This record gives sequence, structure tokens and C-alpha cells, in this order.
Amino acid sequence: MKTLIIFNREPYDNTDVSWNGLRLADKLLDAGTEVRIFLMNDAVDMARDVCRPPEGYDQDLSQMLKALIARGVPVKVCGTCMARCGIYKNHPYFDGAEKSTMPALAEWVIDSDKVITF
Repeated sequence: MKTLIIFNREPYDNTDVSWNGLRLADKLLDAGTEVRIFLMNDAVDMARDVCRPPEGYDQDLSQMLKALIARGVPVKVCGTCMARCGIYKNHPYFDGAEKSTMPALAEWVIDSDKVITF
């Protein structure tokens, strides 16, 4: 089974939404599901080393994303959103986060058994 997870929110937005999405991706992998991740809107910051947890937050979302990449999860980042979104504009993206397009996202949606958004 192929599951696509689309992240839209700023990584540290005073909720655990992105953290829970990353946790779900990890557990889906454990269950043998093929997982793919697409970052859009302010979620693009999650793929930047400069993105750090705020004081008092006990999870590093960028490190969690890197761990998923290390497990073979492909991560694509909306190229338009790279230029328009996030608070860390002009900062580089880490290895494994591939610049992508809306047509590529459309292909992933068509080719997925399940699509989940966070």
C-alpha cells in the first residue's frame, strides 16, 4: 500500500499537528506501508537545518524528517512554496528533500492508495 502524507503547516505552530504526522509516517513504515511525504506552504521549513524547536518544545521535527529520509521515505518540497512560504526563506534545504512541482504532487496523489494531509 502507498500512503502520501502532505504537510501544510508551519512546523512549530503551537500545536503537535506536524509532530503527529511524522509519528504516523514512522508507524506506517513499521507496518510495511510505502510512505511518501510532500511539503507545501509553511511546512517547507521542516526541511531546513535552520529550523529548530522553540524553547520548551521537546521534539526536533527536522531531525524526525531526516530519520524518515534515512529509512527510505522520499520527501518532495513544493518549488513554488520554497520561494513564497516559510519564515526561513533563502535558507538551504537539507539532503534528501527534493525540490518538486505541483504536477509531481498530482502524480503522487494519483499513484497513492491513501492521501493524508496535516
